[in-house]
Amino acid sequence: MGSTEAGRDMSQQHTPARTWSRLLFARNFFRHPRMLGSIIPSSRFLIRQLLKPIDWAQARVIVEYGPGVGVITTEVLRRMRPDAMLIAIETNPEFVSFLRSAIPDERLHVVEASAEAVDEILRRYGHTNASYVISGIPFSTIPAAVRESILLKTCEVLKPGGSFLVYQFSTVVLQDLQRIFRYVQRQFEPLNVLPAHLFFCQPDTA
Repeated sequence: MGSTEAGRDMSQQHTPARTWSRLLFARNFFRHPRMLGSIIPSSRFLIRQLLKPIDWAQARVIVEYGPGVGVITTEVLRRMRPDAMLIAIETNPEFVSFLRSAIPDERLHVVEASAEAVDEILRRYGHTNASYVISGIPFSTIPAAVRESILLKTCEVLKPGGSFLVYQFSTVVLQDLQRIFRYVQRQFEPLNVLPAHLFFCQPDTA
């Protein structure tokens, strides 16, 4: 089975892997609710709106912060170029182990680390810039100094014309995004648990 087919199966069908992923996500929510923010993974409506700005023909390197059980990850892989790379940065070792075993796609590189190390991780894979960075990590619960470091490094590693695609369950991070990025567009997706705020950010003026 090809990599895109594997992604499609996991995201759209009730397979054992998908059932296990939901149980794993729920278990980790009860253990670390401030790290996940929601007991249910992102809806297809949120994913569709979050990924809409991506130019798939041009995207060669994509980074995802906090992939969790890979609901967004699999959709990114389904749409990505065959020669593109997706680097998923996750701090939860259970999620890291699950992603590595459940998504057998050679374009995916799962790294157990903090998003603060995004510049070092990109260099590890032979790159200095990313076309897009996708993030659902709850910035509102992250210490201010760590949040600042992640946002500054994200801004630095985006290639010209690149975008930082963010979804959150509050608008707490908006002020920081507007201070660090020159362009920030806001959207809202009600068809998600919880309803989500989306921010599309660019280091340069759109």
